This record gives sequence, structure tokens and C-alpha cells, in this order.
Amino acid sequence: MSLYEDLVNGKEKLSLVGLGYVGMPIAVAFAKKIKVIGFDLNTAKIDLYKSGVDPTNEVGNEVIKNTTVTFTADPSQLREAKFHIVAVPTPVNDDHTPDLTPVEGASRILGQNLTKGSIVVFESTVYPGVTEEICVPILEKESGLQCGVDFKIGYSPERINPGDKVHRLETITKIVSGMDAETLDEIAHVYELVVEAGVYRAESIKVAEAAKVIENSQRDINIAFMNELSIIFNKMGIDTKAVLQAAGTKWNFLNFQPGLVGGHCIGVDPYYLTYKAEQLGYHSQIILSGRRINDDMGKYVAENLVKNLIKADIPVKSAKVAILGFTFKENCPDTRNTKIIDIYNELKEYGITAWVTDDNADAAEAKQLYGIEFTPLKEIKDCDAVIVAVAHEAYSAFRMEDLDALYANRGKAKVLTDLKGILDKKAYQDAGYVYWRL
Repeated sequence: MSLYEDLVNGKEKLSLVGLGYVGMPIAVAFAKKIKVIGFDLNTAKIDLYKSGVDPTNEVGNEVIKNTTVTFTADPSQLREAKFHIVAVPTPVNDDHTPDLTPVEGASRILGQNLTKGSIVVFESTVYPGVTEEICVPILEKESGLQCGVDFKIGYSPERINPGDKVHRLETITKIVSGMDAETLDEIAHVYELVVEAGVYRAESIKVAEAAKVIENSQRDINIAFMNELSIIFNKMGIDTKAVLQAAGTKWNFLNFQPGLVGGHCIGVDPYYLTYKAEQLGYHSQIILSGRRINDDMGKYVAENLVKNLIKADIPVKSAKVAILGFTFKENCPDTRNTKIIDIYNELKEYGITAWVTDDNADAAEAKQLYGIEFTPLKEIKDCDAVIVAVAHEAYSAFRMEDLDALYANRGKAKVLTDLKGILDKKAYQDAGYVYWRL
């Protein structure tokens, strides 16, 4: 009998190593079909899940309360499972080189608890070769088992989009790969249990790794192009959003928008690909050029706000600015690698006092990662400028009087930066605002 059949019949269990924005929804989805162990080293996170709280907001508290996932921070419980999925983050170091510490650590823990007949599938975004050249040796060393004989491996890149309620695990085609045809077959059948959109069988693990890393690199490059257009059109006095709306009437125009590129995927993954390319003697030209543009956008936004303060005859030093939104994207609590921090730090360089507010964000995470203390929106007043930095639904629903309440009543122009262009530009300009957007 195959491992797939043993899982379906309840004879074996599946484990999920890493229960963040990617891993937890996968664990919950599989738990509707088979027995699942959800493992994470973060005991505080495990305690939240056990108490029915979803800190990621990906599936919601009610789903967490009713799931049959066995949440644990005890590595030894991994021995109860035969099919293992590793979904830990793969960040970059300060010098933009890959930080494989999380995936290496997960491989070490899993290896120490690996049993014969297991299949291990990695979902973490990596450059081609990491699964077979880095993870497998760790698994073998820690387990004393031989890959291909005692256990098998595969790779199935995660495609979950945090905060997106439309494109979910179930509705996105899943790329799967395995070290051999038999393993690929098993992995494909297991994922087909939960992925309604079906699976795509890649011809090798390296192909699957490469496919994932270029998905986000492509998006990064396209956004960089839009950001460069925004810079150019700004110098020309042309509204970029208006240009894109006009160009978008052509059937094959790609609908990308300028903006800050943060988070743990798009702003990170291209560096994995360029790192491997440089090891092979090739220095990226297009990919790294796009990265430089996107990495500098926070500073660019801050500089334009300063110019608008000057235009409004408001002294820059000691000016008060409210930053609405701190997460890396709208309607999600994740602040990892948010580029809003670049705006905040740049404003501080000018001697500007900046308050940050975000009811959607994980306040504890922001405090830990950036030392940022959020200010409740109701306490913000007497501002010289406001930056609507993240397109949260709550901010999209703002009325003009809601924003008016944040400014100092001094008879001067109100400086407003609407980063993503979610407000009515003409209405605010007609009302006397010094309005600016990318």
C-alpha cells in the first residue's frame, strides 16, 4: 500500500514544519482530509493556535478553533508522521545574500525525528539546488538514514498570497516535483487532496525551485519598471496613475502599479537567484537593477514629502507626520521586510517627528523587529502631513473629514501623500490639499 493510501486511510500522519502565513493554512487544509501534526518552535504561536486564535488572519479564529490539527512545539511528535512538509521562511542577510538558517534548522530538527519510509517535501523559496545539495545532507546526517533508500524528497513551492482571500492554496495550481517518478506520483496525489485547481508535475526538483524563484523576480522587475516610470513622470508633472489607466486600455498591457516592494517574497526572492548566478560567474543586470530601484523607493517617497512641506511653507525640521499603515501589504498583519520603515527612518533624518498607526499590523512584531511603537489613530492630531502608506480597506473608506481631523488647524495647505492612489486626487486638490502619489 502506498504512503498516500495510508494517509487517506488514517494509518499515517502528515506533518507541517513551520506554521506561519504559509504553513498554517496548509496544515488546516490537509486536516480536513487526513491526520495532521503542526509543528513550530515558537511556543507562543503554538499556544495561540491551541487557544483558537489565528495571529496571521489567514484562516480566522473560528477555523483554528475547529481544526483537527495537532499543534505542537515538541519536535519528537514529528516521529508520528511519515509525510513531512517544510514551510519555513527563507530571508536574506543585510548584504542581500541568502539566509538559509531557518531551512537548515528545520532540516536538522526533522532529520533528528525522521523515520524510514518517509517523504519530505520542501516548500520554502530557495535557489535551484538547495533542496538536494544542502537540505538532503543535513537530513541524512541527523537521521542516519540514506536519501533514496530510507526516505524520499520532493519540492513544491508555496504560492500562498498573504491577505488574499481569492487566490488561496485550494485555488492556485500547485507545482510538485520529486526525486524520482514514484515519489513524484505520491507527492502529486497527496497535494491533490486539497488543491482543487490541480497540480503541475515539474520534471525535476531544480526546475520546480527555479520556477518559484522567477515568479517573484518577474513581478519585482515589472514593479520596478512602474516605479521608474513614476519617477520620470513625476519630473514631467504627469500623473502616473492617469498614464497607466490610459495605457491599460490596450489588451496586452500588463496591469502593474508603482509602489513599495517589501514582504518576505518579492523583495527577497530575486536575491536568491542572483546569488546563485554570481556563484556561477554571471552578474545579473536586469534583476539587480530592478532591485535597486525598488529598494530606494522608501527614500524617494520621503524626499517628495519634504519637497511638498517646503512648497506649503511648512518648516521641515520638527514637522509632524502621520504614517497610516505599516504592514508590507494591505489587509494583512505581516510587517516583515516592510518598506514603510524606510520612509520612517528617512523622515527622522530630516528631524521630522513621525507617528505610525496600523490597526491591521502585528504590533508586537513591529516592536521586536523595528522598535516601532504604534500610535492609536484617535490620538493623532495637529499633523503637518499625512502619508496613507498602505491600502488597507479601512483607509480606502476614509472620508475627507476623517483626514482633516489629523491636521493642525493653521490655515496652511495640508500635505497629503497617497502612496497607492486610493483617494480621489481631484477632490483633495480642489479642497486645497498638496496631494502627491506614486
